Amino acid sequence: MRVVIQRVTQAAVEINKKVKGQIGPGLLVLTGICSEDNEEDLKWMAGKIVQLRIFSDANDKMNLSVQDVQGDVLVISQFTLYANTRKGNRPSYINAAPPAIAIPLYEQFVYLLQTALGKPIQTGEFGADMKVSLLNDGPVTIIIDSKNKE
Repeated sequence: MRVVIQRVTQAAVEINKKVKGQIGPGLLVLTGICSEDNEEDLKWMAGKIVQLRIFSDANDKMNLSVQDVQGDVLVISQFTLYANTRKGNRPSYINAAPPAIAIPLYEQFVYLLQTALGKPIQTGEFGADMKVSLLNDGPVTIIIDSKNKE
């Protein structure tokens, strides 16, 4: 599982010109799932995201989590995080999980985040053509891969 986390002051996702999800201060989490992902990857990633200390404290030091600041989370499925660009100029997405595997894992991941955060999680729609807008705060952008726990 790969995620790109962006600390935002606001973010929204539109589908067919209608807002599907939107948040104020918090995290935009672009989420890619591969066929090898399992419940352990989901639990680890949800815990990492909720506890990641990337919000400023009273001393302007990144020392608080989204949970600490009672921020919101918007999760967007993004299979392109598994793009393979080694050969040629057209990316291959063979490493991304097919919808039959990815959708249940994505839904479980959202549920785990919601449980860990203790509040509803905003989402896009799996497989839809989405328009995502955001105002990156910092900017703070972090990439995490559950198969490479650094």
